[in-house]
Amino acid sequence: MHPEICKIGPVTVYSYGLMLAVAFAVSAALALRAAKTKGINPDTIFNFAFISFVTGIIGARIFYVAENIGYYIKNPLEIIMLQRGGLSWFGGLILAIFTGIVYLKNKDLLVYKVLDLIAPFVALAQAIGRIGCLLNGCCFGKKPFPLPLQIYSSLLLIFIFIVLRLLQERPHKDGQIFFTYLLLYSVKRFFIEFWRADNEIIFSGLTLFQLISIAIFCLSIFKLAAIIRAKK
Repeated sequence: MHPEICKIGPVTVYSYGLMLAVAFAVSAALALRAAKTKGINPDTIFNFAFISFVTGIIGARIFYVAENIGYYIKNPLEIIMLQRGGLSWFGGLILAIFTGIVYLKNKDLLVYKVLDLIAPFVALAQAIGRIGCLLNGCCFGKKPFPLPLQIYSSLLLIFIFIVLRLLQERPHKDGQIFFTYLLLYSVKRFFIEFWRADNEIIFSGLTLFQLISIAIFCLSIFKLAAIIRAKK
């Protein structure tokens, strides 16, 4: 583990925060380039990405703190110590989607068109972020593993990114890419949870995140079926 990259005077550069910044920078840059080819204003995509990124971190932290509320009641100052990790993706996803949709609605933009554009790059950002988890030592797996679980997770997310990018280049209806992302991610998360060592089993041998993954998978199947059946 390398939770600290370096120190520059009194400033400590943490690996977790650094990888989050890299994830946003790389994914946003690629999304902006893709927006130009799709005829979407890049400024709109950047604003959407930035709002979603910030609120996503807030939502992810709130969810994580809620999961571990007993610990944070005893150590309230650690709630703001993001340099130690502690973000729950599903919490971030919920708040980021909500605030992102509000922004798009206020701009009178087609929500699904933008979500379809951004979805592959969200998966890529997650893949980069998992490297931060590896360096920080969080989201770890059960032993033994020939490679850390975070690496497996990152590779699967890169696979999802590639699949979504290929689908983007094929004819599709608005919403298909976004809900395909949710479907693939929920499947990935459901199975990876069996090897995670940091989440408790809460019901019928499953963790909270597996139950959420099942719900998102079912929603994605329902929405994809409705989109495919719907007329243009």
